[in-house]
Amino acid sequence: MPDDRLMRIRSPEFEAMAARVREVTALTSRLNALPFEDEEGRLALLTQVLGRPPAPGVTVYPPFYTDHGLHLELGERVFVNQGCTFLDYAGIRLGARVMVGPRATFITSGHPVDPADRRLHLTGAPIVVEEGAWIGAGATVLPGVTIGRDAVVAAGAVVADDVPPSSLVTGPKASVRRTW
Repeated sequence: MPDDRLMRIRSPEFEAMAARVREVTALTSRLNALPFEDEEGRLALLTQVLGRPPAPGVTVYPPFYTDHGLHLELGERVFVNQGCTFLDYAGIRLGARVMVGPRATFITSGHPVDPADRRLHLTGAPIVVEEGAWIGAGATVLPGVTIGRDAVVAAGAVVADDVPPSSLVTGPKASVRRTW
């Protein structure tokens, strides 16, 4: 998938994406309504959402939200806590052993800023979270961001720029506070 995407609204590509969003919304609604102890049912629905079985050791606690699913890659032993949202139109990859706190949000799509283009196109860029990174509760990761190996994103941080490996970022515009 290209690093930056531009999709014309009301195009065949947009209509195909919208159909997938409707399909995945129905699947995640069913997934989120299952009894928690129905691990087999949750695995079957998550497999449908992702278009393939999840990697070994992946744990996803409901409720779980995604708008596409097919562009969401979860590495081995990834843990996703309750209430997380993955808008994966342009692709999201979580490396092995990534841990995601409750209510974290990953957004790969947006709109142009120019008012004349805003209603005509969707934009997008992929998100990559490298191995061993931790994403705190309520953090928001924006399009095009790479979070380095073993980095920590503090609770509530808004990540608009790349995060270096082995660093802690905090705040409403995630800033590096320390490295190791």
